[in-house]
Amino acid sequence: MSKRVRTRFAPSPTGYMHIGNLRTALYTYFIARKNGGDFILRIEDTDQERYVEGAVDVIYRTLRMAGITWDEGPDIGGPVGPYVQSERMGMFKDYALKLVEQGDAYYCFCDKERLASLHEADGVGAMYDGHCRNLSPEEVQQKLDAGVPYVIRQKMPKEGTTTFHDEIYGDITVENASLDDQILIKTDGMPTYNFANVVDDHTMGITHVVRGNEYLSSTPKYNLLYQAFGWEVPHYIHCAPVMKDAHNKLSKRNGDASFEDLIAKGFLPEAVVNYIALLGWAPKGENEIYTLPELIAEFDLSGISKAPAIFDPLKLKAINAEHIRRMSPAQFAESIRPYLDKTLTRRDYDLAVLAKVLQPRTEQMTDVIDQVDFIDSLPEYDNAMYCHKKMKTTEESALQALRMVLPVLEALPEWTESAIHDALMGLAAEQGVKNGWLLWPVRTAVSGKQVSPGGGVELCAILGREDTLARIRKGIEKLGG
Repeated sequence: MSKRVRTRFAPSPTGYMHIGNLRTALYTYFIARKNGGDFILRIEDTDQERYVEGAVDVIYRTLRMAGITWDEGPDIGGPVGPYVQSERMGMFKDYALKLVEQGDAYYCFCDKERLASLHEADGVGAMYDGHCRNLSPEEVQQKLDAGVPYVIRQKMPKEGTTTFHDEIYGDITVENASLDDQILIKTDGMPTYNFANVVDDHTMGITHVVRGNEYLSSTPKYNLLYQAFGWEVPHYIHCAPVMKDAHNKLSKRNGDASFEDLIAKGFLPEAVVNYIALLGWAPKGENEIYTLPELIAEFDLSGISKAPAIFDPLKLKAINAEHIRRMSPAQFAESIRPYLDKTLTRRDYDLAVLAKVLQPRTEQMTDVIDQVDFIDSLPEYDNAMYCHKKMKTTEESALQALRMVLPVLEALPEWTESAIHDALMGLAAEQGVKNGWLLWPVRTAVSGKQVSPGGGVELCAILGREDTLARIRKGIEKLGG
């Protein structure tokens, strides 16, 4: 692309960052980074009624957790600031007055009662009837001098058509007669979202605009504004929504999961980013597991679908599990540490061995919580757990096995996983018994659990010498020894 690519993500601080919002941010970010351009963060805070305290911090935090960095924004500045819409208020009215001067906009003095009567007559969503569209300059000046409240409306052409191009939907043509004379400046002098958006995008040099396809119907109005000012129209990329199911959109207002909610449920940020990127976009290859740099390299607008994407928690879980598998043992150990610290009071267990046995058994990071409760204290368990058909163990054989194991482990000069393994495997060979026959009772005695992360050897290494020996002695006692 000959012109430097400049994209923007312009969220409203009205609560948490929902999945559709983050997908827009990702696609916008991918376009900028893939083309060596600039990614701009702009906060659109003019809807003060819906403003939520702390929501700007949520936006920053979510983007950073997702690995998205911006080149210009409210916190770092840049050449076309300010980057908070409420701080840009001074210029919008001047742009609107220029349109009035050109004949592309006009003052509208209709009061609320008159507009309400229009809606009553023609139903909700009725178009403005153009009552003030052709007031003479004298009539306009007279009302202004008298201090009559007004809005400034865009003067839409009443004949012909307007065509715009979208990178996903192609050329779209609408009848100009179907376009409402939308308000640009409200009675309080503040710009509407639709007007401020166009002016901000132009003055910030935005070349590509990514947004939801619910804005397709507004785009002809945007284009007519660009044309009226003689400005270059950006590339439009309208994306189909992310749906909860076939009939309902994912939505903040319905309490659907935010990015931060998903992280709290034990999903990795990189896995969530990977999954969200695939909601409505298909890479050219068959691979579905990507890092952020790989997503940037792979991203292509031709892969964006016109059909809505359905958020599938099971698919997210599968992608998360694969990202967990690909972590190094050290990375995984570091990632589970906060969950272990919240769950366990003990800190003297072998984290490296514990992480090694948990990693293949973990699909969400929160899965580790229910697997490690035995570390703090041995749960109450039934002796019947020592009986295992496949291992050919009974309560009597388990007692025999534990009596064999105890002196061998007591005599170990060093307490490491490999030393425990070699000692117990050597004991099984020496006694002419199967490994499972010997290790199942050990596993049961030290964990007290039907299902545990890892076998007897790993569990002994995790718990340490003192606790392991105490639990084996208790197992012998429980079995009547």
